[in-house]
Amino acid sequence: MSLNSQLESLLFISPQPLSLKELSALIKTKPAEVVDALEALRQSYHDHQSGYQLIEQGGRYQLTTASANAALIKEFLKDETDGELTQPSLEALTVIAYRGPVSKLELEQIRGVNCSLIIRNLLIRGLIEENFDKAKNENYYSVSLDFIRFLGLDKISDLPDYERLHQHPTLEQALAATN
Repeated sequence: MSLNSQLESLLFISPQPLSLKELSALIKTKPAEVVDALEALRQSYHDHQSGYQLIEQGGRYQLTTASANAALIKEFLKDETDGELTQPSLEALTVIAYRGPVSKLELEQIRGVNCSLIIRNLLIRGLIEENFDKAKNENYYSVSLDFIRFLGLDKISDLPDYERLHQHPTLEQALAATN
């Protein structure tokens, strides 16, 4: 596996920019070699008019879609970001709001279905945030400040019945008891 291929794969799957130090550690190679490979990737995307571009800000790198395709991407994502939330998305958002931070696995156990697309949609809309827990080697999701601000709350614990539902061992039982 070439260095360029490894870097491209890491940058493709990472939801956030990666530092030179992180990339060097993951690939187990010298930072100078990583910089050279990143520049080769950037040039290759440019020369081949690729749909990708490599951006760098403050020593952090991210693979993004080419700016020339911004209108196309915006139109494609419009349905995901402009329309009303679906019932499954609202359910997942409620679980994340009351039980967050919550892992994808926990969310799926509570809801009983795969939540990958729902999580992606909520992330794109800016309603939730993703944070990686190095100790558990897992991503955790919580509501964003934009979500809290949109609801007109000062903090997430201002949600109705927050204390009771946040602490309850099974959210389903607590919700069933109120109905």
